[in-house]
Amino acid sequence: MKKIGLILFALILSTSFITAQEGKKAPKVTFENSVHDFGKIAENAGTVSCEFIFKNIGTAPFLIQRVQASCGCTTPDYTNEPVLPGKTGKIKVTYSTVGRPGTFNKDITVFSNVPDSIYRLNIKGEVIRK
Repeated sequence: MKKIGLILFALILSTSFITAQEGKKAPKVTFENSVHDFGKIAENAGTVSCEFIFKNIGTAPFLIQRVQASCGCTTPDYTNEPVLPGKTGKIKVTYSTVGRPGTFNKDITVFSNVPDSIYRLNIKGEVIRK
């Protein structure tokens, strides 16, 4: 009889944990585009920029903790405030073309408050010598 009671208690307890996890609010984002192709750019353009727009489709505020570019020639700027559910935010990426003729393919990594998720963005193009 004690075993049946113990098993029943364990079953109720595990069901409570599962139900609690399902009701947990969490942010989730979707990007309009994750890749931007600049095409051919003149080296004397200096810098070129693009924006990656995202929308929080989750149930809790989305917060970007940091954005890291794969090299120093790429500079990210991003929404610092929490993005509420249903709202949009942006990550602006600037690439310096000076002294960098040839093709480029740069990754931008986005770290946020979404557990176990890292978002990867990419810019590419070709810088044409002066």
